[in-house]
Amino acid sequence: MTRPSASARAVGPSCAERAYQHLKQAILEQVYPGGLLISEGEIAEAAGVSRTPVREALLRLEAEGLVALYPKRGALIRPVSAREIVDVIEARRLVELYAAERIWPRRAELKADLARWLAEMRRAHADGDVTALMAADRAFHATVVEAAGNEILAELYHRLRDRQLRMGEASFRLSPGWAEVALTEHAGQLAALDGDDPQPWLDAVGAHIDNAATALRTLR
Repeated sequence: MTRPSASARAVGPSCAERAYQHLKQAILEQVYPGGLLISEGEIAEAAGVSRTPVREALLRLEAEGLVALYPKRGALIRPVSAREIVDVIEARRLVELYAAERIWPRRAELKADLARWLAEMRRAHADGDVTALMAADRAFHATVVEAAGNEILAELYHRLRDRQLRMGEASFRLSPGWAEVALTEHAGQLAALDGDDPQPWLDAVGAHIDNAATALRTLR
């Protein structure tokens, strides 16, 4: 039997995956703002693929609630509503507080990972690297959610953070003073894991999410 060559085995992402990643990033970063109607042809040209993989990508994004499809017209980038902001923050609070409670008995196992992500946030802030700061912040939260052991909730969490990014989280993160507040709040969460009472830890997690919600509402 003929074995595939090394070049054949080292296949990159499919055209559909490339189209999906291109379009999703453009939506989340608001390159394609809410309310924009964009054609399959425009997306195909921008992503460097044919229209068939674009259709596959759009179906995935429709399932995620990011676009609405209109046959023969294209895809409407769903605008963010005040209701969506409330719903996403409420769902995120439920997921993260559930996870925070679940991991409490194993908190000692997580402290090193959380401390590492907090240190990465501090390094990124010192370097003025907002992208790295956002990634480390997200990883800090994801570490807790994923440690709860529920894969469905972990997947939901990442979708919630994607939708929050589309709502203006990037602008929030660029606002003056945000980094210092986030660093202080994350340090407070980490310190709360040293105690014997879980309530300060749960309170710190909830307060951090509520503060993010307040900031998002002011951006609307």
